[in-house]
Amino acid sequence: MFERVEGDRHNIAVFHPQYGASFPNKDFDGRVSFTQGSLENPSIRIDKLRMADAGRYICEYATYPSGNEQGTTTLIMLAKPRNSAIAIPVQAGSSEVVVARCEAAQGKPEATISWITTIAGHYNHTSVPERDGTVTVKSEYLMIPTPAENGKEITCMVNQRTQIEPKAFPLKLVVEYPPTVTIEGYDNNWYMGRTNAVLTCQADANPAPTDVTWRAASGQLPPSVQVDQNRLLVRKVDETVNTTFVCEVKNSLGSGKKELAATIIGE
Repeated sequence: MFERVEGDRHNIAVFHPQYGASFPNKDFDGRVSFTQGSLENPSIRIDKLRMADAGRYICEYATYPSGNEQGTTTLIMLAKPRNSAIAIPVQAGSSEVVVARCEAAQGKPEATISWITTIAGHYNHTSVPERDGTVTVKSEYLMIPTPAENGKEITCMVNQRTQIEPKAFPLKLVVEYPPTVTIEGYDNNWYMGRTNAVLTCQADANPAPTDVTWRAASGQLPPSVQVDQNRLLVRKVDETVNTTFVCEVKNSLGSGKKELAATIIGE
């Protein structure tokens, strides 16, 4: 007999020395059988196990005139969860958003999820019972994203009874932001006649910059200046170079710029 809940028993297999075996329960139709088919060893085999097969199994002997004797065992069904984790691209801002998500789907018993990181934030959990008796657990990590957190590591850890050890999902946060620009290479020693002075426009941005533009604050660049992508080459320093250079960098989220005022000194 099978008892999914206490007091609700159903015959699933009967063996009679004269009439043989019978299997009266439709839920176990074609899945249950006697291993030997004898009164001495009436063990049963259940194939194609389902989560709903969990419960108490009672083996009962009917004897005459002594009456009935029975033994009970409990079948505990376990399910290994389907684990996954992702980092969610977000834009830098001042509001708290979800930056990573972790899931342990259809596990039994219910999995536990934890996060390992040095990033300031917090996480939440939700547990959803499934129709087959398993549980899906979801966890989200929330924080206020800034450019400094882009690329930082965060790890989701999933613990569950069927796993030999916790499952780790190392992730890197993806925080998107417009360019922050700096100009490097100016040494305050641009004297008349100096050759091959170089300025380099550096941009910190995510996504990567799509466009770099050099110009002079007053309009066109001096004729002695040559531009090569993010580099500005002054072939020869003269009075026309005594200006303010502007580098502007763009990506899909916006633009940033930096100015540098060059001062020309004597020969």
